[in-house]
Amino acid sequence: MQFPVNIIDSFQKELPADPNHENTRRQVFKACFSYVTPKKPSNPNLLHSSPDLLETLGLTDFSKTADFLKVFSGEKLIPGTHPYAMCYGGHQFGNWAGQLGDGRAINLTEIEHHHKSWVLQLKGAGETPYSRTADGLAVLRSSVREYLCSEAMYHLGVPTTRALSLVTTGDQVLRDVLYNGHPAYEKGAVVCRVSPSFLRFGNYELLAANQDIHTLQKLVDYTLIHHFSHLGEASVETYLQFFTEVADRTLEMVIEWQRVGFVHGVMNTDNMSILGLTIDYGPYGWLEGYDPNWTPNTTDSAHKRYKFGTQPQIALWNLVKLANALFPLIKDASLLETILEETYQRIEVSYSAMMRKKIGLTFQKDEDKKLIKELTDVLQESETDMTIFFRLLSGYQNETITKGVELVKAAFYRASEIEDDVKEKWTRWFISYAKRLQEEDINFEERKKVMNTVNPKYVLRNYMVQLAIDAANQEDTTVLNELFTLLQNPCEEQPEQEKWFAKRPEWARNRVGCSMLSCSS
Repeated sequence: MQFPVNIIDSFQKELPADPNHENTRRQVFKACFSYVTPKKPSNPNLLHSSPDLLETLGLTDFSKTADFLKVFSGEKLIPGTHPYAMCYGGHQFGNWAGQLGDGRAINLTEIEHHHKSWVLQLKGAGETPYSRTADGLAVLRSSVREYLCSEAMYHLGVPTTRALSLVTTGDQVLRDVLYNGHPAYEKGAVVCRVSPSFLRFGNYELLAANQDIHTLQKLVDYTLIHHFSHLGEASVETYLQFFTEVADRTLEMVIEWQRVGFVHGVMNTDNMSILGLTIDYGPYGWLEGYDPNWTPNTTDSAHKRYKFGTQPQIALWNLVKLANALFPLIKDASLLETILEETYQRIEVSYSAMMRKKIGLTFQKDEDKKLIKELTDVLQESETDMTIFFRLLSGYQNETITKGVELVKAAFYRASEIEDDVKEKWTRWFISYAKRLQEEDINFEERKKVMNTVNPKYVLRNYMVQLAIDAANQEDTTVLNELFTLLQNPCEEQPEQEKWFAKRPEWARNRVGCSMLSCSS
């Protein structure tokens, strides 16, 4: 096999490996990874690959060869490479979970193309020393979700890991979708995920928890050299700058989630990228009705720790845990606390700036905070589709107030509820909105154009991806292909795809996979 791009594998060459090469479940110490070999699939089949990402990685021509399927299904290794699983820990739902690690992810290799480096990782290619009681495999259901969402988020302008390929393995995998004691066999699948790095907050947390400060410093210095080289040589000051930038990137990522109505569902520290990228697409979802208390994760249904409205605050909580992990290298808690406090102060500032863009305001006024709060309040008075509402709002031209409510009527799940007190609240808001727009020095067409770049017309609603899953399970990739193409240009009108600019259908309201999701994959 002739692999067409340069292999660098800096992670393996520069960081300590687990000396035990057996693929047995165990606690791993003083190491950043363990070597492991992907499980060979019985009958792999390529369902889809991302043309854009293939070109970015320099793999377009290689994708046309038989070796492409063999490599990205786990059947065949790239010559000269040594796949591995990373060792990390994490706080899960607020509690320290100890060692976790790549339980169903195997890093194939790290490549370099056009002076950029990328890690190629298979998710669902078999067990690793970190699989605990699981099999390390993934099913088609979760793999379609991960593949489509990674690329959809990228084209929405949200910082994210990406997905190169989606392969079925030909094997059956036993899963209990809702953890209710009713497991069933599903089709196995593998996704190739791509990122400059898959390092997580938990990589640093575990080393600190194990008091392995020597390896912790090696990992932080490695991270600086390869991903934050602009900060300069390693020092206490550089470590602080590093933490500041991680905080900035994390906040930027989560504010982008809020912009498009995305709910991650499992914001554990082991699911937080050190590069501020959205990582690990499990029980995610987009808001249908605007509801800050909504979470798609059934595991979190009681406490709603990771609900939409608290995502920025949870990001800050996770940053506190990362700060604790970095403390042994900095040895002055006050310096880290200052950065955390500054990040906390920026949450509201960043959120307000994002919301002003969503409603078409180009400069800040003191009363904007009140206008935004009144809007988010009235959005909850009746079930109102977030994506449709903000997209339709761009068409508002300081018309009469009645026309304002009429303009966004299609966003209401039950238009009959927009009467009496609810209608009065909407009326008052449109009066305030119209008055505020009159102070803007921008014409309607310009404002609409700008609003439509931050308010997508199309997002990957759970019912949409479920339709793709249902079809793919019947060997039909038509819906998968259609959605993949649609989501390449989520802010464009695409009149031929208008059927996807619609509220969640009633059949999907309480269906598993549409409103109820778990971490089962």
